[in-house]
Amino acid sequence: MPTEFKTPGQLIQALLDERGWSKRVLAVVLGASETGINKIINGKQPLTADMALSLKDVFGIPAERFLELQKHLELEQAKLFAMEDSGLAVRAKLFGAIPVDEIIKRGWMPGVADIRDFQRVETGLMKFFKASSLDQIEVFPHSAKKTNVSEPATPIQIAWLYRVKEIASEMLVPRYSPSAVMAAIPKLRELLVSHAAIRKVPRILQDCGVRYVIVEKLPGAKIDGVCFWLDDQSPVIGMSIQYDRIDNFWFVLRHELEHVIQGHGKNAMMIDADLHGEGAGTGESIAEEEKVANAAASDFCTPKKSIESFIARKAPLFKERDLIGFANTLAIHPGVVVGQLQRKTGHYELFRSHLVKVRSIIATEAMIDGWGTVAPVGL
Repeated sequence: MPTEFKTPGQLIQALLDERGWSKRVLAVVLGASETGINKIINGKQPLTADMALSLKDVFGIPAERFLELQKHLELEQAKLFAMEDSGLAVRAKLFGAIPVDEIIKRGWMPGVADIRDFQRVETGLMKFFKASSLDQIEVFPHSAKKTNVSEPATPIQIAWLYRVKEIASEMLVPRYSPSAVMAAIPKLRELLVSHAAIRKVPRILQDCGVRYVIVEKLPGAKIDGVCFWLDDQSPVIGMSIQYDRIDNFWFVLRHELEHVIQGHGKNAMMIDADLHGEGAGTGESIAEEEKVANAAASDFCTPKKSIESFIARKAPLFKERDLIGFANTLAIHPGVVVGQLQRKTGHYELFRSHLVKVRSIIATEAMIDGWGTVAPVGL
C-alpha cells in the first residue's frame, strides 16, 4: 500500500481497497452515515478526532496519522481558496519598525485618522515616504548608507528625517550664501547673553539661506539634530530639542551649522543622536566630521582657553558667584557655561538650576512641528 497520502480520504480509500470494503460497509462498521463517510473521503467534511480514534480501532492505523493528513488538507485548501496578500510581509515589517499610530496622531498623514483603515494608512505612508509602493519605503537597514553616523540610522530616526525634509522642502528662503553664514556666526554669538534672544536664531539662519526646522522626536528615537542638503544650494538643519536646555540648544545648533559650513551632509545625511557626554567630544572613537563640529560648537559656547583656565583656578569647589562673574565677563548666559563646565569636568550635577528651558521661546519664530503643533505642510 502506498505510504504517501495528501488527505485522510486518500488513506481511508486505500485501506478500503486493501480489504475489499465499500464505503457502505465502513459506515456500518463505524455506526456512521454513509453520506458522512463519503464526504470525509471526498474532502468535503473534516475528519474529527473522534472519527480518527474510531478508524484506529478498525484499521490499526494511529489516530495521529489521520489527523496529520487532515491538517495538511486544511492548509492546502487555505492556500487554494484564500486570496494571497503579497504585501502582508512588507506591512508587518513596516508597521513593526515605525510607530505608525504616533505618525497618525502627529498629523503627518493628512486624511488618515485610524490605524485600522489599512487602505488609507498604506496610501498615507507611501505619500509620506515619497514611494510608489510599500516595499519601496526606505526605513530599513539598506537606507543607512544615506546617513553618516557611528551606527546605522534606525527606522524611527529615518521617519523623523522624512518629516524634517518634508517641512524644509516647502520653506522659502534666500539663496544660500557661505559668506553670509560666516558673517552670521558673530551675530549668533551675541545672542548667548540672554535666553530670550534665542528667538532671533531662525531669522538669522533664514537670511543666510539655511532652512531651520524643529521637529519633536518620535517615541524611541534618539536624535539631537541633522544636517543634509536638498540640493547643492539648499542646506537644512533639523533639531529635535529632545533636551530642552539652553546649553544643549546652542551646542547642537552650532554643531549642525559647522556641518553646513564644512559642506558635510551633501553626500550623506549627518545624523547626530548623541551630542552629550563622550558624543560631544573629540576622542578617537568620534568620526572626523563630528570632531570638527564638536570642537566648533564647544568653542562657540565657551572659548576653550577661557573655560579651561576657569576650571584650573576654581576646581574642585565651584561657587555660583564665580560662575556668574565668569559668564558676565564673556557676555554668555550662565547656563551655556554650565553646559561646558559639566562636560569638561564630568560633574553633571553642577548648577543645574541655570539650565533654563528654551523651546517655548524658539517656537515663537521657528518652523516647528510637535508638542501639539502640526506644521502646515504635506496637505
